[in-house]
Amino acid sequence: MTGGRILVVEDNALNLKLIRDVLQVGGYEVVEARSGEEGVHLAHDCSPDLVLMDLQLPGIDGVEALHQIRQDPEIGDVPVVAVTAFAMEEDRERAYADGFDGYLAKPISVRALPSQVDAFIVRGHPHG
Repeated sequence: MTGGRILVVEDNALNLKLIRDVLQVGGYEVVEARSGEEGVHLAHDCSPDLVLMDLQLPGIDGVEALHQIRQDPEIGDVPVVAVTAFAMEEDRERAYADGFDGYLAKPISVRALPSQVDAFIVRGHPHG
């Protein structure tokens, strides 16, 4: 499976460009948000197939943005994957405990990202 709409919530311009470029080459439509609040707003407006959520964001952080997305009945079941530079095992466990559907460590692997995104979309939408 390739394609779909991915919302990338990332405040670092270089990370955002890298993720956007890799996903667009992979056939995805990419919607960008630079803050948690913008991410929540765009998630509601664009109905993404997957959200890649940085945890360290200006304004509300990625965890709070996730909780707000989960409370929206129209998009509450969209898969949301934590993207973070914190790569210790306890950070991964905390992300799952916070309710994220997956976890990607920075730096993002350009080679692995498209297949990782495919897997998250398939896993997040078992009916599709």
